[in-house]
Amino acid sequence: MEHKFIPFSQKELTKEEQLSNSRSFFKLMDQRRSIREFSDEPIAVEVIENIIKTASTAPSGAHKQPWTFCVVTNPELKKKIRAAAEKEEKENYSTRMSDRWKEDLAPFGTDWEKPFIEKVPYIIVLFKRVHETIEGEKRNNYYVNESVGIAAGMLIAAIHNAGLATLTHTPSPMNFLAQLLNRPENERAFLLLPVGHPQKNALVPDIQRKSLNEVMVCYK
Repeated sequence: MEHKFIPFSQKELTKEEQLSNSRSFFKLMDQRRSIREFSDEPIAVEVIENIIKTASTAPSGAHKQPWTFCVVTNPELKKKIRAAAEKEEKENYSTRMSDRWKEDLAPFGTDWEKPFIEKVPYIIVLFKRVHETIEGEKRNNYYVNESVGIAAGMLIAAIHNAGLATLTHTPSPMNFLAQLLNRPENERAFLLLPVGHPQKNALVPDIQRKSLNEVMVCYK
């Protein structure tokens, strides 16, 4: 079977432009922080659509694009999601988390309460699609966690690039999200992201990222 190929096209940059662009993008992304204090300021839906389209450009195993982005704005549904998430989180903090885990979380000032789920204008729940059913036949997707993880990273970068903020929230277990959002049996919740503007005077932990020498190893 012959498969169609098309010419690849990308703007060619000078070495100076490559360096400048890489520096500018780093400076932009270095300002990104996980936010837990949000405002309820509205956001145009087209901004959210563009963010999701950007995330959907992520590479995926055999180009199966095994993801679904569920965008929630309905206040009643957000209220239900918050209640279910807090139920699991309260159990986590009470019995599931080790003392060391809770000690590691202490600098962030987190607890089981998640008011931001109701306050933000948008919640994006990212689902991974573990398989597809085509003409009655179950067909597995490939490298699903890797593919959806890359898409999630691009989603977060796109949110920050749009001047908005988010938080990677992973209440565990997350089965309630598929139930509340009426998702098909081939989808599993991967990540919940509140999307909005930071609350004025929002505070973030005074923490530092690892240095380049700590995260990069060169082999020459």
